[in-house]
Amino acid sequence: MLSSWSVKPVLSADAAVELIDDAATVFVGGSGGGVQEPSSLLRALARRFETTGSPRELTVWHCSGIGDRAGGGMSLLADDRLVRRVVGAHWGMSPEMAALAMESRIEAYNLPQGAISQLLRETAGGRPGLVTPIGLGTFVDPRLEGGRLNSRTTEDIVEHVELAGSEALFYRAPRIDVALLRATTADECGNLTFEHEAALLEGLALAQATRATGGTVVAQVKNVASGGTLHPHQVRVPGVVVDTLVLDPEQRQTCLREHDPSFTGELSVPVGALPVLDAGPRRVVARRAAAEIEPGAVVNLGVGMPDGVALTAAETGLLDEIAFAVEQGHVGGVPAGGVEFGAVHNAAATLEAPSQFDFFDGGGLDVAFLGMAQVDRHGNVNVSRYGDVLSGSGGFINITQGTRRVVFCGTFTAGGLDVEVRADPAGIRVRSEGRTRKFVSDVEQVTFSGERALRLGQQVLYVTERAVFELTGDGLRLVEVAPGTDIERDVLARMDFEPVVDTPRPMPEAAFSAAPSRDPRGGRPVNTVEPTHNER
Repeated sequence: MLSSWSVKPVLSADAAVELIDDAATVFVGGSGGGVQEPSSLLRALARRFETTGSPRELTVWHCSGIGDRAGGGMSLLADDRLVRRVVGAHWGMSPEMAALAMESRIEAYNLPQGAISQLLRETAGGRPGLVTPIGLGTFVDPRLEGGRLNSRTTEDIVEHVELAGSEALFYRAPRIDVALLRATTADECGNLTFEHEAALLEGLALAQATRATGGTVVAQVKNVASGGTLHPHQVRVPGVVVDTLVLDPEQRQTCLREHDPSFTGELSVPVGALPVLDAGPRRVVARRAAAEIEPGAVVNLGVGMPDGVALTAAETGLLDEIAFAVEQGHVGGVPAGGVEFGAVHNAAATLEAPSQFDFFDGGGLDVAFLGMAQVDRHGNVNVSRYGDVLSGSGGFINITQGTRRVVFCGTFTAGGLDVEVRADPAGIRVRSEGRTRKFVSDVEQVTFSGERALRLGQQVLYVTERAVFELTGDGLRLVEVAPGTDIERDVLARMDFEPVVDTPRPMPEAAFSAAPSRDPRGGRPVNTVEPTHNER
């Protein structure tokens, strides 16, 4: 390790990954969709192994999903000779690595994204780990699965503890041998700025944690400046915790684009330039879910179906009255969807991820909208592992356990569902039912605990294109049904359990509105539908 305050070596990516020994613990920074992903270093590590067969038996940690679902990110390292163990929050961005876990070819853990993020900060301070209630009652709780994903994974890295009369989980601090992170610019002394990155994430905490445990910090950057020339208020990671630099002038902001200034506050994009949701079940769910947003609310959106809520808010003018907050650290603006989830257009503020999760865990969100792969009779929700799919929990557990009002969003069934949506008269007609039921007797994995939610006094809704349920002490209660829906045929007969059914009311007509047409000049979408945030 070099002196803390010195000119740092600038190595090629291939030379830098020579610093990784067999059986090392490597922490990879970044988020899904190429956001702050050290792609050059990952490709170099994959090349080294393919060429030399070394290093072997690595333990790899990451917070958010690393990859693009198309062979990038963690998929580059998906070889059970190269990697022995992976600990991560989200696995869906790297199907190849997820397959190794599902086939028990590697040891594999899924921990909450916020817990890993905050664990880095605890590790940086020399503390033995993170104590938090986040994860209680879910598959991360060692009384259930302890975050272990297969039979090959046997070591307990999460413990159930009692402290000051309350129960919590204890996540053990890792020892990090090498950290691979990314910034935009470094000066010769290793000071890092993130001006073109689509998020700040855990860069500082990761570098400090690696330094505290005696490891080596390798930073991939797009530019190298003269020593001492970067503005100190822009330096987010000081050179005293950086050991080696790797220059990549072709570094992209995300896997889809070279650079979007609206992701970094350099430019505010017109709302009318954002996509409009097409007519269909996703639009119905987003419109109905958005009705749960009160003016002035701080709102979180999950990846997938819920990210349509942001587009709905944009087209109705609701964006001026609320603030979105995403786990990658942004507050305000409009979250990007799809593979770039985590980047935000027109953000008002960008925080480091551990601080954002402090805000979430402390109840800072007013309402959160998350997806649902499975829902059971107890109100439990599974989004992390179902059938042959390993998605991982991401920030889902932190968000759903720390927020008073939670709205789960999804179609009623999956796999081949074909629904006709009518705006006038409002309603739906199921033309072809999905092959897979989402409302099952017992979920395959508990990512959200209905029992704990009731104990915490949370308000929980489950919104689909044809029905809306709420969580009660007696289980799920059917509270709304879409016009044109036969309750017995289209709802109850498609569930593996019986919900409480009193007299459900019709879903709001605004949920079935037609998609607005666009102003041909590219301005705000033309929209004649009134905002739905006051409708119930």
